[in-house]
Amino acid sequence: MSPPRHLVVVAAGTGGHVMPGLAVADEMRARGWTVSWIGTTTGMENDLVPARGIALDRIAFTGMRGKGPRHMIEGAVRFVGAMAASLKLLRQRRAKVVFGTGGYVCVPVGLMARLGRRPLVLLNADAALLLSAKLLKPFVTRLATGFPPSGRKADVVERWTGNPVRAEIAALPDPAQRFAGRGGPLKLLVVGGSLGARVLNQTLPEAVALMPAGRRPVITHQTGRIEADAVRKAYERHGIDAEVLPFIDDMARRYAEADVVLCRAGAITVSELCAGGVPSLLVPLKVSTTSHQQHNAELVEQAGAGLHLPQAGLTAEKLAATLGGLTRERLAAMAANARKLAKAEAAKAVADMLEEVAG
Repeated sequence: MSPPRHLVVVAAGTGGHVMPGLAVADEMRARGWTVSWIGTTTGMENDLVPARGIALDRIAFTGMRGKGPRHMIEGAVRFVGAMAASLKLLRQRRAKVVFGTGGYVCVPVGLMARLGRRPLVLLNADAALLLSAKLLKPFVTRLATGFPPSGRKADVVERWTGNPVRAEIAALPDPAQRFAGRGGPLKLLVVGGSLGARVLNQTLPEAVALMPAGRRPVITHQTGRIEADAVRKAYERHGIDAEVLPFIDDMARRYAEADVVLCRAGAITVSELCAGGVPSLLVPLKVSTTSHQQHNAELVEQAGAGLHLPQAGLTAEKLAATLGGLTRERLAAMAANARKLAKAEAAKAVADMLEEVAG
């Protein structure tokens, strides 16, 4: 009897990189594959991956960004070291296929996978190509994408699989069923992620205070640990009764109950909203090096599944006007459009791709 085939997952840093990898790893293990993981020494994978019973190998590489000759030389040395460590790990694990979902570590591991003639499959979770996907695209065997190509032409290696999301969110009832019979004030769910989103924490209490009492939504606001007390006091100062939580464990139930969600536009968050059929007000995180969240928000808005609210122009007055202009009928239509954007059984689609290239 031949030994089970082995998949090496490569992902590091944020939950947006790690969670899709875990979903695919679970699917591959259910199909009889063994799985190990290559990450870094500092990312979220250090907590999440071992907890799922997956062996985690670590490489001390977090990119080459920086200015000046010294940074370039130090970065080059780290990159060469990361490639050597990657080649050693792939040989030790006897990888049949390498699957990357994001993080700088994907680049040296991906290059060494192809040097060793191992199939390389990447998942690009965002609507726009991530840096690692851009760098490795000439070498990939397949490129799975979380969303349809945004402003670019897909080529033969690309397949739109969707982003793997939690099964309980994908299993939410149809939006029409959830919205049927609802009445009264709108239910607004605010999600800032594990660290919270300061712009939402600061702006929303002020915005709701500007709204007529009869038009104010019922609010559940997930703030992150650091700002929970400050946000709670801000609502109390304005006489607003809001449920303020540092974290939300039962996200599927919260999505199901919400009429609309106010949140960032990370790829996995957007994929969950689409899979669950949940309308959204998206405030993309704006950083100097990427505009991935902006592309995600634009895609959702163009599909009629939500509204894109750029952070640069997000004032309490504008947010109050946006919330005041929403109706449950309009949100129900957005919810239906969100569901149309979703790709069902994305983890299975990616797993099928991995088995296909394995031969």
